[in-house]
Amino acid sequence: MPTTENASAGGTAVRDIPIDWEALEDAFENNAPEVHSYLHLGTGDVLRVVDGVADPQMHARIAADANYLRIDPVSSREQYRWMERYIPMVEDMELQAKLSQAIDGKGAFRRFKDVLMSYGPERERWFAFRSERLRIFMEAWLSAHALNPVPRPLWVPEVPARPEAAPAAPAVEAPVREREREREREEVREPRRGGRSVESLRKNLRDIAEALGPRDLDTLTAFAEFLKARRAARSFAHHYQEAQGPSDEDSGPASQEIASESRSDTA
Repeated sequence: MPTTENASAGGTAVRDIPIDWEALEDAFENNAPEVHSYLHLGTGDVLRVVDGVADPQMHARIAADANYLRIDPVSSREQYRWMERYIPMVEDMELQAKLSQAIDGKGAFRRFKDVLMSYGPERERWFAFRSERLRIFMEAWLSAHALNPVPRPLWVPEVPARPEAAPAAPAVEAPVREREREREREEVREPRRGGRSVESLRKNLRDIAEALGPRDLDTLTAFAEFLKARRAARSFAHHYQEAQGPSDEDSGPASQEIASESRSDTA
């Protein structure tokens, strides 16, 4: 999406950029040393690169691209101060004491979240408090880089006009689509790992993700994206092979077998 530039009061050109606030908030919160986030100045999308998962040359390619701006996350020290400021705001004195004890020592962030897991309403208030602090940092960072956030455009799918006579699909596509649908139905019906269904596994994955910290969530997300990409590549290769039909190599043995039988009959 093209951006527009306006002159600010100080003479600095200010660029309008459609910000994905949720993605930008995640980037500002995650200060793990192996995670690097970049803002695309044209689309407003956030690109996340994880060391050990992404291509080692990706950092160099992004650094050479003027359309990307590195995001500076909020430091752990500052985020720790947010917990200190929030605890006195908790009305439940017993919970306040638990939170104060949780942030004492190494692993404070994980223990703080673990305590709030059992206090739903207070947990939501903490998320709102943290999001407000993150928004202040994000707006200051955007202003420092002469970026003016604007609403992101809503994508509305176009409804194609109905043709008078729809063209007949290739004969090979119908079996392929039918096999794909049957495969999806089998995935839903087929139990996994000792009889557990796909839905129960997904629920278990959501429960695990809920208990993970930011660093572990980043690793889990990167691995899930890798599995998704690998599955898509395999599906494409499978469909391509079915659409091409049997190869010459497949027909070779059959021809040789027929020739052998003919020779044996004439012998």
